[in-house]
Amino acid sequence: MDSNLLKIFIAVTKSKSFTLGAKKLKVTQANVTLRIKQLEKQLGHKLFHRVPKGVILTKEGEKLFPLACELEKKFKEVQMQMKNINLQETLVVASTHSNASKRLIPFLKNLNTDFPNIELKLVIKTKLPIIRLLLDYKIDIGFINHVPKNKDILVLKKFHNELLFLEKKDTKIQNNTILAYEENCAYHNAMKTYYEHINIYDCDLIEIADFEVILSCIELGMGRAIIPRIIVEKYGYIDKLKTTVVDKNILEIPTCLVCRKDNIPKISEYLKNINID
Repeated sequence: MDSNLLKIFIAVTKSKSFTLGAKKLKVTQANVTLRIKQLEKQLGHKLFHRVPKGVILTKEGEKLFPLACELEKKFKEVQMQMKNINLQETLVVASTHSNASKRLIPFLKNLNTDFPNIELKLVIKTKLPIIRLLLDYKIDIGFINHVPKNKDILVLKKFHNELLFLEKKDTKIQNNTILAYEENCAYHNAMKTYYEHINIYDCDLIEIADFEVILSCIELGMGRAIIPRIIVEKYGYIDKLKTTVVDKNILEIPTCLVCRKDNIPKISEYLKNINID
C-alpha cells in the first residue's frame, strides 16, 4: 500500500473535509478525492460519509484511522533512521532550559565550526518531553538532567553541575516556598529531596519559567531554589544571595547528552569527547 494514500486519508480525517485536507497537503481537492477512491478500492470499503459540513468516517474508516496513524509513525521512523545512514546531514538537538542557559551556545558553536555542512535544528524542553521525543524518533540527541533509566536511551557524555542551595541573604526567617521551572523540573525534585534532608516536609511551589526571575524572587525572599552555580554566576547573583554548596553525597544532578541506542548519530565519537564546560 502506498504510504501517501494513508497520509491523505489521515489529513482528510483530521480536517473532516476533502477541501481542508487538500489545503493542508498543498494539493488539489480533485487529487485528494481521486486518491481516497483509490484507497477505498484497494481496501474494498467506503471510508467516508459526505455530510453538509464535510465528511465523517464510516465504521470501516474508524477502524482504519488508528492503524493508519501507527503506520505513518513507523514510516517516519524509517525515514529518520535512513536519512543519516551514510552521512550526518541533519542533527536535531533538544535541551532542557537549564542547559540552554549554560552549555547550549558553546555546543552549537563547536558543531557549526567543526561540521559546517550539518543542518542543526533546536528544541527547548524539560527532561520528560525530551525523553519522549527521543523515543518517538523526533530528535537525534538531547541534553537532560539526571542519568536516564530507560533501557533504550544511551548516555553519550555526562557533565557535572555544582549545585547551590539559594536563600535570601541577611534574614533569620526564610520562606520555604520552592521556586522552580515546573513540577517535573529536576531542580524542583532536587529541592524536595534537599528539604527532606534538612527536615522540611511542608512547602508550596511557584513555577517560574525564567532563571533570572527565580533568582530575583529569591533575593526578595519569596522562596528558595537549587540552581547550578554557573547559572547563578551568569546572572550576577552569587554575592546577592545566601549560597550553600550541595554535597554530592546528598544530591547530584549531572547533565547528560543522550540519544536512542538504535539511532546513534554518525558523529557520536565527536559528541562523546566534546569539551564545552
